[in-house]
Amino acid sequence: MMGTRPAEDSQVIRIQRITMDHPLYAQEVALRTAVLLKPLGYTIEDYYNMAPGREEKCEHFVAVIDHPTGDTVVGAATLYPPEPSADEQAGKVQQVCVDKQRQGEGIGKNLMIAIEVRAFTELALPGLYCHAQLSAMPFYEKLGWEIGSDIFQEAGIDHKRMQIVTPQP
Repeated sequence: MMGTRPAEDSQVIRIQRITMDHPLYAQEVALRTAVLLKPLGYTIEDYYNMAPGREEKCEHFVAVIDHPTGDTVVGAATLYPPEPSADEQAGKVQQVCVDKQRQGEGIGKNLMIAIEVRAFTELALPGLYCHAQLSAMPFYEKLGWEIGSDIFQEAGIDHKRMQIVTPQP
């Protein structure tokens, strides 16, 4: 468990880092598909095919609540660490999503905090970046991220690169 936060209905949200063989991975994929991919006409297989091997290299973070039927994933995000030989040394945050019924409760913020802690303290990365849809930019800006590019198209949607550098002591 990386952090907890009581939601408005007093449920505790746990942020966990999981692997693809973890029992919660199927729920993570289902949430990412429902919130991010299906509205664009994509399946998870389409996503896997767009960047072969990337899913396996990502670190997976999920926001989990206790539910009478078992742990339930209500948020997800992935961190793609930089390749050792790549020019880009910042990690890439991808596939950030929260169950539509749970948005506005701070779940996305807590996912991002967990990723930043992992990236900056445990992995000692110099920075993080993401390709944010224009509608998501205020979310990242509230977290201290800055705009790092002009508008570009990804999956047929306008995006901008958002970025944050390692906090200086």
